[in-house]
Amino acid sequence: MHAPTTLSLLSAVVIGTAAAQSPLTGDLGNATVVVNNPPGVVYAGKLPDTANWKAAYPDGGNAKGSIAAVANPDGIGVLFKVTFSNLPKEGGPFTYHLHVDPVPSDGNCTSTLAHLDPFVRGDTVACDKQLPQTCQVGDLSGKHGAITSDPFEVTYLDPFASTAEDSESFFGNRSFVLHFANKTRISCANFEKTTESSIGDLTTSACGASPTGSGSGSGSGSGSGSGSGSGSGSGNASTTVSSPTGTSGTANPSVPVTASAGTSARLLTGAAGVVSFAAAVMFLL
Repeated sequence: MHAPTTLSLLSAVVIGTAAAQSPLTGDLGNATVVVNNPPGVVYAGKLPDTANWKAAYPDGGNAKGSIAAVANPDGIGVLFKVTFSNLPKEGGPFTYHLHVDPVPSDGNCTSTLAHLDPFVRGDTVACDKQLPQTCQVGDLSGKHGAITSDPFEVTYLDPFASTAEDSESFFGNRSFVLHFANKTRISCANFEKTTESSIGDLTTSACGASPTGSGSGSGSGSGSGSGSGSGSGSGNASTTVSSPTGTSGTANPSVPVTASAGTSARLLTGAAGVVSFAAAVMFLL
């Protein structure tokens, strides 16, 4: 007699559980892999001599930091080189992001507004770097790892950023901001187009941070082989992306970027457990 009601309740539990386990993504869906970045165009920004948050450096001064970026030679994604040093003694791990607006002439980092987020994801829920396509485009440290050492240097390829001026993911006329772990803005700088590349030789994988020097990025993974040979990294973009050195990560702009197989398996396993429980209850009825 109560079987239909019980079945409805259990169905709601199954649906609710699956939804709860699904990763948060943007209101406009996942970030898309950018495939038309103009090769050879370099954008770079460097922190000023004085911090925006003066309390971080009571004796004056600022963190030293720069971000240089150039399109991958095949136009898929952007190669980033990130360096920071002379960081505050407390308040880490520090984060950094691409922000919507440029820094005004008075240097006020608050005026840079929020993170670059063309897919309207928001930052209330932290980015899951195992699913970078679900993160804000501008959340570089969320996707590739926070700053955990001083000095810090890391290079990586981000498939979702763009150096194409007609792209909503374009950052060349915007800024980057260095934050304390509590999101307070320490310092910021504008990107500018430059003809001098400080990128150098990179060994990268799609959305996998590869720390160099004495830095310690938290991502990992690199492809192997030469030319367009394929490899695997820590990113989940389902595409093939080459780097200038011949190593490659995984990316293919012809297919949608989706959650990794491992995450999908975990979601299915969780839902299957609830379904099994529901079946057992129905049997008892």
